[in-house]
Amino acid sequence: MEKAHVPYVDPEILEDVKQPLLAAVDLGSTSIAAYLMDGLTGRRLSVRSMLNPQKKYGADVVTRSSYALEHGAGILSGCAGEAVNHLLREAAGECRRSSEDIVRIVMVGNTCMHHLFLNIPTDTLVVAPHEPRVKKAVKGYAVDYGILVHPSAELWWLPNIGGFVGADTVGCILASGLCDQEELVLLVDIGTNAELVLGSRGRRIACSTAAGSAFEGVKTSCGMRGSEGAINHVTEKDGRLLYHVIGESEPVGICGSGLLDAAACLLKMGVIDESGRMERPWHFTPKVAVSQNDIRELQLAKAAIAAGIRLLCRHYGAGFSDIREVLLAGVFGNEMDPSSACAVGLFPAEFKGRIRPVGNAAGEGAQRAALHVEEFEACSRLAEETEFLELARDRAFPDIFIEELMFPV
Repeated sequence: MEKAHVPYVDPEILEDVKQPLLAAVDLGSTSIAAYLMDGLTGRRLSVRSMLNPQKKYGADVVTRSSYALEHGAGILSGCAGEAVNHLLREAAGECRRSSEDIVRIVMVGNTCMHHLFLNIPTDTLVVAPHEPRVKKAVKGYAVDYGILVHPSAELWWLPNIGGFVGADTVGCILASGLCDQEELVLLVDIGTNAELVLGSRGRRIACSTAAGSAFEGVKTSCGMRGSEGAINHVTEKDGRLLYHVIGESEPVGICGSGLLDAAACLLKMGVIDESGRMERPWHFTPKVAVSQNDIRELQLAKAAIAAGIRLLCRHYGAGFSDIREVLLAGVFGNEMDPSSACAVGLFPAEFKGRIRPVGNAAGEGAQRAALHVEEFEACSRLAEETEFLELARDRAFPDIFIEELMFPV
């Protein structure tokens, strides 16, 4: 059996654990994913996920940060720690192992999740210029953060880039290979926030924009996550909307990818005009419909991302046609129909045929960093060399955002 990763494990630990496990955790604002790997072969053994229980303290990162400032970050830190422990126990149990065999954990998440987990004050995140207190990579011990694995297990966090562009984005850069590309690439990770990175081997610029409400089924009349019963894809045929439901059951709601498809179809049919106005709700069933408010929420989300792309290009000195590939990270990126995204103006028309989903790149990057210490160390350079664009401080953002609220004609 190959033991390529053993030299990176403390020899004293190997005396206790003959078959060490390594773990990677993507601590997202909405959901948490844990990956378990064999420390000798690097083979992935298990993947477990759950909704982030911190949501009861706020649906978005700003609300959670404010809660932590008022009531103490320990509540949210402990909440996240319990969730991580639960997932690691489940992952280990799935392959008939003990979580006490885990000797290293690498974590990623946005800057707010990073600060809340590590019990770092979030005061600088909630006010302009939204700077994280800690940017550098963190190396500590799991026991110090209440994570119940091997008593000497290491717990590492990838570095942050800037306000709301955190370790998860660094993980995406690492996994996607963007930093090795000779041609210009745009990386887009759409979640509660959208993180965007434009660049190549020579230069990278990153930004973050609030965009997740409509795409995550929040603030929409029949919105829900992409789970059983959700309409996740919609097509138009002869003036009728045909839809697909996750689980092949009766629809109980519509998730972000379904709303995006529906908007593209209704725009094509003339039910929605370029301003987003619609005369009446469009019903899929008597209980599941797309309303005027749903379209407005979609417009806010797509305008924020489209404005971010325009400003990244402006600061980089590039045009849309210069971007050779668009990489979509995250669950929503896997489900989203690129043609619908271009039809509603989320992406410019020039991106047609250049869009490729890359899965949970943040989690993939964390796994690579857990297995290869040299890649973990390289992430510090990736973060330091990535420029950060604060959209809130860019005077052009409000005007561009308003322009992007309109649908393409």
